[in-house]
Amino acid sequence: MIEIVIKSLIIGAIGGGAIAVGASRMFYAPEVQSMGAFRTIGELNACKGDPLTHFSFGLGFFFNAAASVVAAGALTQDVLHRVIPNWAAGVLLLKNKDVKETLEDPAKMAVAGALVGALVLVFLNTISSIIPEVAAVTAQNVLGPASNLMINPVMPIIFWLAALDAGKTTGIWGTILGGLAHMIMGNAVPGIVLGILIGQSVEENGYNKSVKIMISIVTVLFIVIAYFRGFFLKIVELF
Repeated sequence: MIEIVIKSLIIGAIGGGAIAVGASRMFYAPEVQSMGAFRTIGELNACKGDPLTHFSFGLGFFFNAAASVVAAGALTQDVLHRVIPNWAAGVLLLKNKDVKETLEDPAKMAVAGALVGALVLVFLNTISSIIPEVAAVTAQNVLGPASNLMINPVMPIIFWLAALDAGKTTGIWGTILGGLAHMIMGNAVPGIVLGILIGQSVEENGYNKSVKIMISIVTVLFIVIAYFRGFFLKIVELF
C-alpha cells in the first residue's frame, strides 16, 4: 500500500503538473508552443472561469474514472484531459476570479495541477487496490452505466444551455454543431464546444477572415470524421 501511494504521488504530480501547464499554454498558441488536447481548452473556456463549474465538470468524469479504475484497474484519459485541468483551474479560481492570473498562468497551473494530480491518483489507485473483486464487478455493472449517463446526455445538455445563455449567435452555432456531433460521433459535447468558440468569435469580431478559416476547418473536420465513421453510408442506407 505504501509503495502504491508513493508511486501515485510521484506520477500524479509529474503528470498533473505537465498536463495543467500544457492546457494553460494553449491559450497562448500559436505564438507559444503548447501541449494539450483541443477539447480540453474548449471545455475550460466553456466553464467561463467559474470555479464551481470547473469542479462540477471534472466531478462528472471523475465518477467515470473511479468506476473504470475499480472495475478494470486502468485510468481513463479523462483523468488527465478533464479532471485534473478543471480541478486545478477551480482551485486557483476560488481565490482569484481573474483567469489571466490563474487559468492562463502556466506556472500557477503547474503547481495546482501537480497537487491535484497527486491527490487524484493516490485516491484512485488506493481505492482500486483495496476494493475486493466482488465490489469491482458491482462497480462495473452499476457505476459504469451511471457515469455514462452523466457523460451522455447530462453533460451535453449542460453545455447546450451554456451555449444558449451566451447569446443568440453562440446558441445557434452550438445547436447546429452539437446536433451534427451527436449524429456523427454519438456525443454532442465536442460540437457544442466548437459552436461556443465560433459563436463567441463571431459576436466579438464578426465573420472576419480568422473566423471563416475556423469555420472551414471545423467543416472539413466534421466531413472527415463522418466519412471514416461511415456516417454517409448509414444515411444512404436509411433512405
